[in-house]
Formats: sequence, C-alpha cells, structure tokens
Amino acid sequence: MNEIKDLTPKQIVAELDKFIIGQDDAKKSVAIALRNRWRRQQVTDDIKDEIIPNNIILIGPTGVGKTELARRLAHLAHAPFIKVEASKFTEVGYVGRDVESMIRDLTDISVNMLKKEKTEEVQEEAERMANERLLDFLIPFPETEKVEVNSEAVTQREERMKKTREHFRKLLERGEIEDRIIELDVPDNTAPFMQVFSPMGLEEMGFNVQDIFGGMIPKKRKMRKTTVSEARKILTEEEAQKLIDMEKIIQEALKRVMEAGMVFIDEIDKIVGSNSDMGPDVSREGVQRDLLPVIEGSTVVTKYGVVNTKHILFLAAGAFHVAKPSDMIPELQGRFPIRVELDSLTEKDFVRILVEPDNALIKQYVAMVKSEGVNLSFQKGGINEIARIASVVNSRMENIGARRLHTVMSKLLEDILFELPDGKTESVNVTKKMVTKTLAEIVEDEDLSRYIL
Repeated sequence: MNEIKDLTPKQIVAELDKFIIGQDDAKKSVAIALRNRWRRQQVTDDIKDEIIPNNIILIGPTGVGKTELARRLAHLAHAPFIKVEASKFTEVGYVGRDVESMIRDLTDISVNMLKKEKTEEVQEEAERMANERLLDFLIPFPETEKVEVNSEAVTQREERMKKTREHFRKLLERGEIEDRIIELDVPDNTAPFMQVFSPMGLEEMGFNVQDIFGGMIPKKRKMRKTTVSEARKILTEEEAQKLIDMEKIIQEALKRVMEAGMVFIDEIDKIVGSNSDMGPDVSREGVQRDLLPVIEGSTVVTKYGVVNTKHILFLAAGAFHVAKPSDMIPELQGRFPIRVELDSLTEKDFVRILVEPDNALIKQYVAMVKSEGVNLSFQKGGINEIARIASVVNSRMENIGARRLHTVMSKLLEDILFELPDGKTESVNVTKKMVTKTLAEIVEDEDLSRYIL
C-alpha cells in the first residue's frame, strides 16, 4: 500500500479525472475508500483488525463508467483486482461457478502480479546469465581429453576457448547474430495426461494434478530449433525463475490479496429477484446468501494457501432498472453501506469523453490512422455532431452510454479506414458536414435495428 501513501483523496480524484468524465460523487466515495485502506495500515494497536472496508454499490445504467472507475482505482493502488459478473454464479448445489472462485482467481492474479514485479527486478541479471548459456550453445566446451591438468595443450585450448567466447560475446552484445539458428533444450508445455483428465472438483478448487504431485510427474523437455533472439527470451525467462523466490512471492501475494485486494461484482442486480417464492428467484437469493460470508469475512482455501476475505474491498454495480438495492437480502445490504448513483451521460458529456481523457476515442483513432502515414483531424463542429448523434441513437434505442460513441465512430470512419492502405489519402478532416452526410441515413431511419448501432 506504499504506492498510495502520497495520494490524497483529491489527488486520487484528479487521477481518475484523466480517464473518466463526470461522476464526481462516485469518484469521491472510491477515493475515500482507497485512502482509508492506507490509513488502516498506519494503525498499530489492536483496533487495526477491527477496521473493515466500507464496501460500495455503484448504481447506474450501462456505459457510464462503473467498471472503468473500479479498474482505474485498482491500477492506482497497484492492487490485485478482479471483475466478476454476479449472474455467472449459482447457489451451492447447482451446476456452475461458486462465489469463492472469485477469491481463488484474485489470488492467482496477485501471485502473477508479484511474480512479474520480481522478474523485472532480476531481469538484468537474468539476461546476463542467459547470454552465458547462449555462449554455451554457440561455443560448446570440448570433451575433456586424458592429459595432464597442467599440460601446455590444455592451457592453449583454454586460451583459444576464452578468445572465441569473448568474440561471440561481443557479437551478442552488438546484436550481429540474432538470426542465427541454434538448437535449444526447452520445456515441453504439452499438458500431461493426468492434468487433462484431472477431477472436476480439484479443478474448481483451483488445483491441478501437477500442483499436487509436483516432482512425482517429471517435467518433459524437448529439443527445438530457434533463432538466437528467440532463444535469449526463453533462457532469460528460465534464469529469472531461478533467481526469484516463489515461496516468498506466494506469501507476499497472499498478504496483498488480504490487505489490498479489490473485487468488482458487476450486474449484482441480476441476482436480486422479485418477491416470488417460485422459480429462479430462489437460486438468486441463494447466490446472495453465498456471497454474504465472503463479503463479511471468511476463509477461502486456494492452491497457494488460505485467504481471509475480511479486509478485501468489494465494489458492486448494477443498473437496478427492475429491482432496487433495497430488494437485496437485508444482511447483504448491510455489507454495502455506501451507495452511489451515477448520472446518465448527456450530449455535453459525450463531447468531453471524445477529447479530454488520456485514452479518448479521438486520440485512439488519430494514432491508428497515423500508422498509415495519414493525418486525421476533427473540427469542433464535427465532434459536437458525433456527440449529438450518439445521444439521439441512445434515446431511440437501448441507452448504452459512452459505448455508443464507439459504434458511431466506427460507422463514421468505416469507408476511410477501408481505403487508407491504398495510399491515395494524405489527410482526413472530419467536419460537421461530413458527419451529418455520412450518418444522415441512420439518424433519419426510425428502424435503427437495421444498423450495428
């Protein structure tokens, strides 16, 4: 959690503003929640364990930024993060995924995150060791002859070997033999028979036969012809694995999950049924009851160890068009004390979304078109017209929020992107007239279902 120690809630909101337009109340709530996690780490007495995160429900239609908000928050905190859809879970006893699987998946993510971080730390040393192994493949040591250790023949041979290796080392450093083909002994990643046919129960628990029996199933290797460049990547990865301590990584990853993990449960309204006592609503309520102990704080067995979920931050989201948050079982409602309603996006919001964020859609298209050697520019009138049409289509069809901009832009630039590789275009200027002309048929046609939009 040291990564966020210098970020105040205002600074967290400022970082979120770079990618998400509007939704100030939601940003404020998640910023406080993130800062509170750091504050808890500074508490030294026994009350530290009693400080639990204030889980949040984000309420709003699709495409207003709920998922992006959670994802960017986790990125800021360098925290293990997973997005799950509540509708994918089933009550215990039914066929399907159980709710604890999201904690096992989150633990996998945490281990992989730390493994990547530690690998980057030893990358330089791993590359040096990989180059030494490459030299062994390029200049193999000759078989030892039956001569005296201090004989002149041995000394001369060693000198020749040193000079040759030094020559090839310089060639490697200068990248002059990257395309040379060598034969390399590499791991055979083909799944073993027992792993392919592992019991379903073990697979769901996050285990496989290879993990359980370890060294009892020997790892296969095979000879493969590859270039020096590709061989270096393979050998660097192998050497990095030798330099990192996986036991230490796993322990640190488990701690990171329990102290900083974030779970984003999308479509939580889909498991909130009506008051009917018949049909699938019973199963929906069952999923809620299965979620309750995980969110309250329970222990989940993973293949890396036991994870206590008490201090994991849970963010839930849903449109709640039919059901209401108050339709959730009371116990689960109590575990999400903070509720934030996200605003529907307006035409003005669409204009800002197109140009302001660091990953704005217009910036993405400009970069892609530039790869073809063509300059793409947008006049203010053109941008306003794109936003207006997106807003109109949303009002006449299903409102999918900012995602509508993707489909509008795709339709607008479809012919241009198709013709670009012919090299006949040097620049494209998107004006209001061009947008209106290209998309006029879509706006005028009441049967919008005929279009991708």
